[in-house]
Amino acid sequence: MKAIISVFNLKHWFVDNDSKYKPAVKRQYLILISGLMWVAIGILLNTLAVNWLSELHSNSTWLYIVAGVISALIIHHFGFLKIVDKNLGRIKSLDPKTCVFAFMSWRSYLLVIIMITMGLVLRQSQIPRYLLSVLYIGIGLALLLSSIRYLRVFITIAFKAGKR
Repeated sequence: MKAIISVFNLKHWFVDNDSKYKPAVKRQYLILISGLMWVAIGILLNTLAVNWLSELHSNSTWLYIVAGVISALIIHHFGFLKIVDKNLGRIKSLDPKTCVFAFMSWRSYLLVIIMITMGLVLRQSQIPRYLLSVLYIGIGLALLLSSIRYLRVFITIAFKAGKR
């Protein structure tokens, strides 16, 4: 119970690291931020996909959902889990108190910009939304599934810290 209370104790989130203006946090919170970011983007992508499929009014809607779920399992297992493990290793190697924006590497920030740009281009393209929904479900659900590892590691660290 102590660990759960300490998670929500905001005075422990921000730590003065030689400057009161540097947004530093304990590295365990970088893991939480990463997990929550993946959850948020996963929900966003799946919401868009479900909205597009709800406009389809077809008996074949379930085929697009199944295709999206299958692609999500493949993306999750062969792609995103490796990224999560690599990022967890990087975060665990950081100083105990580090900048809040270090939850992603600088290369990952560049990748995010490219992915956002590609998403905007795809939504403006002539590709039918119901076909895009397969991609969005695939990536969105894979993000949600992979975020579980971030959240599990964070909870494990929080409970270990609470037992001390």
